[in-house]
Amino acid sequence: MDTSIFHQFFVDCVGSWKTERTYHYLTHQEVERSRTEFTVNPLTPDKKAKVLADNNYPALDNLDSLPGFNLGFYTISEKGEEVSQNLNLMFVPKTETDSILEGDYLRDRAYEEARPIISHFRFFPTTRELLMTTNYTHVVSVDSITFTNPQLRIRKILNYQRPPLGQPLSKVMLVGFGVEQKVT
Repeated sequence: MDTSIFHQFFVDCVGSWKTERTYHYLTHQEVERSRTEFTVNPLTPDKKAKVLADNNYPALDNLDSLPGFNLGFYTISEKGEEVSQNLNLMFVPKTETDSILEGDYLRDRAYEEARPIISHFRFFPTTRELLMTTNYTHVVSVDSITFTNPQLRIRKILNYQRPPLGQPLSKVMLVGFGVEQKVT
């Protein structure tokens, strides 16, 4: 499994970023704009082990080779609403099919629900897109980050009402778009 582009994606994530986002709430026909400043720092193997333990995930021997970060962010909406969060996360590749990597995306604190959570990711090396799918209690969040170059990322977020087991995602509740620029 050639993971060089995958690992470079995460090397390029490290640093400070500024984001302008637009959220479309389809449940009540509202559009909201926000600005986020966030910082991404690599996780030490000890903190990666804690993320695994927080999620009751089996211990892994190759922690140095797995991408992991501390993510801190501050968001302010155009209405003046503020949100700050700090969390640890990591990615565990499991399979490769047609050069697409898939695996587990673990966080010690989820965005929608304040608890550890294991999600699924796919990484598309030809487009440098990371697609993360999280099944929350009532919502399924599909979050995409695409690097256009090491200084610019495009973000897309789709939140669906969580369907009954075995049914496809169909009811979109929120659509978000963002332009993320690295601060040098």
